Amino acid sequence: MEEYSFSDVHADPVEPDALRGAMRYWSTGVAVVTSAFRDEVHGMTVSSFTSVSLTPPQVLISLAHDTRTYALVKQSRLFAVTVLSADQQDISDRFAGRTGDGLNRLDGLETETLVTGVPVLKGGIAQFDCRVIATFSSGTHTLFIGEVLAAHGHGDSRPLLYFDRGYRKIADR
Repeated sequence: MEEYSFSDVHADPVEPDALRGAMRYWSTGVAVVTSAFRDEVHGMTVSSFTSVSLTPPQVLISLAHDTRTYALVKQSRLFAVTVLSADQQDISDRFAGRTGDGLNRLDGLETETLVTGVPVLKGGIAQFDCRVIATFSSGTHTLFIGEVLAAHGHGDSRPLLYFDRGYRKIADR
């Protein structure tokens, strides 16, 4: 049997557009990550959110280095995640910057805090309040692993999904 080594692979990575084109077929939930530092609060729509460990309770988010939310999480070492419900597409668009990039994307929205003081959005189907315990910088993004200090799920709604460059909803439940 022939031995195989990853060092034997000699290929250039794919172009960003090729990766973007293939990733559009990976369906994901839609969430808003928020953070706060001193008097500044900001948030952004993300699809890069996942559970890392149940014991200890940890989740992961990926944030681009050129975003305000990244700067706030890096400085405060705190973040919150709100998983959006199927009827919150307008909130996803707002936090993705599609409806104008005002100074405070949370203006006029109902929020609450759980443990850290970072706001979560009311009406989401789940909320997580986290303290950063590890980071990993790679390319244009940093992965933040957060220890989950509080988590709430609300099973009375369906999630907002993103697939093939558009919002989708679960048909049956």
